[in-house]
Amino acid sequence: MHAGKATALQADPAYHGHWAGDSFDREERSSLRRVAGLSTELTDVSQVEYRQLRLERVVLVGLVTDGDMRAGEESLRELAALALTAGSQVLDGVLQRRQVPDPATYLGSGKASELADLVASHGADTVIVNSELAPTQRRSLEDIVDAKVIDRTALILDIFAQHAKSKEGKAQVELAQLEYLLPRLRGWGESMSRQAGGRVAGGEGIGSRGPGETQIELDRRRIRQRMGKLRREIKQMENSRQTRRHNRKRKSVPSVVVVGYTNAGKSSLMNVLTGAGVLVENALFATLDPTVRRAETDDGREYTLTDTVGFVRNLPTQLVEAFRSTLEEAGDADVLLHVVDAAHDDPIGQIDAVHQVLAGVEGTEAIPELIVLSKADIADAITVATLRSRYPNSVLVSAVTGEGIDELRGRVAERLPRPAVEIDLVIPYERGDIVNRIHNEGEILSQDHEAEGTHMHARVSPEIEGLLVEAGIMKAAPSD
Repeated sequence: MHAGKATALQADPAYHGHWAGDSFDREERSSLRRVAGLSTELTDVSQVEYRQLRLERVVLVGLVTDGDMRAGEESLRELAALALTAGSQVLDGVLQRRQVPDPATYLGSGKASELADLVASHGADTVIVNSELAPTQRRSLEDIVDAKVIDRTALILDIFAQHAKSKEGKAQVELAQLEYLLPRLRGWGESMSRQAGGRVAGGEGIGSRGPGETQIELDRRRIRQRMGKLRREIKQMENSRQTRRHNRKRKSVPSVVVVGYTNAGKSSLMNVLTGAGVLVENALFATLDPTVRRAETDDGREYTLTDTVGFVRNLPTQLVEAFRSTLEEAGDADVLLHVVDAAHDDPIGQIDAVHQVLAGVEGTEAIPELIVLSKADIADAITVATLRSRYPNSVLVSAVTGEGIDELRGRVAERLPRPAVEIDLVIPYERGDIVNRIHNEGEILSQDHEAEGTHMHARVSPEIEGLLVEAGIMKAAPSD
């Protein structure tokens, strides 16, 4: 690569390790970074509400309602990380202690005026609020600060729209965006109040006074139609994924699903365990599309490892619903690998946030969970000791140095379900297909080659047992 074209991220030696994934994906994403200071905003900010977000110089705003300023500051730092991931330049951030948000302007008129002065002094063009705003709150705050105002939900939706690559991921993001947009749709001046029919386009003559469909009603109907089509498409894709999951279950291939807070190190761990080549980037929501790869235990048992979208505090309802089919991968797992960023300032809070999201996914409560403390090479020793004390069965790992990876593989193997049927028999050489299936789907205890065939002592699934009975190699077990 020419030195003049290399990005700072690509030049960073920390992203050249085997755990760092596909450099082509990272190169593509870096080449599309937004450039700060190239503002293309309209002077009338009300016309920007439903266009693709173009975040540049931003000021962050948050409320502390429970009195815990430390938690409020941590939440605002996370909002800053989200804003940076979206491609903006964070100039400042303010917190207000208030029992409940102001129903009109979120902050209250006095604080909103102070915010307007802060925005003007910094030359900011966008205010990001660390909550979900009602449409009236957003419009009122925009009128006061004289800048574009967006909320946390719109910010996360914008990041998802940038990072989604698969057809399903794009459809899920679009559905979430439309669900967010629908109740916030409003007219742009008089043009949205016109009724269809006659010479309505000119607002004159016969046909402009009777009952009809206003432009805003027409837009809402089109949005609902598009949402219905997207839901049908996602349902079809979900059925396809369910078919693949059923095939894995039918072949008794155990499933391990990697879950965790966004940017916790899930993709790095996935690459180390499987060589999957998943994109690794120091950014929130770098992974949106689930990646399924095969892995193998030390004793030869195969299992699948699935990387999922990261979670975040106060994940927008629209995204939880849109990505429910993706989250269902966790509900069908045999083991959950819960990856935690041990170098984060509040890892316990992140663990609680992930558990809250998983509580809404049917079936996850009965699945064995293994907590993996990642980034051991940069984590604070006191934080690690606190986490190990609170979660004594956790595993400390580093994808960069390889620390704890062998222990993690062993702990995963211990938790994988073992085939239910134990066999000890000779399989004729002409039935090498059965031997191959036992190798792929069973657990080999011992194997010898004899004159008559392959002597195998193994644990297999009931399906393979039936295949052996059908081939006349073993007798069916007596029924009760």
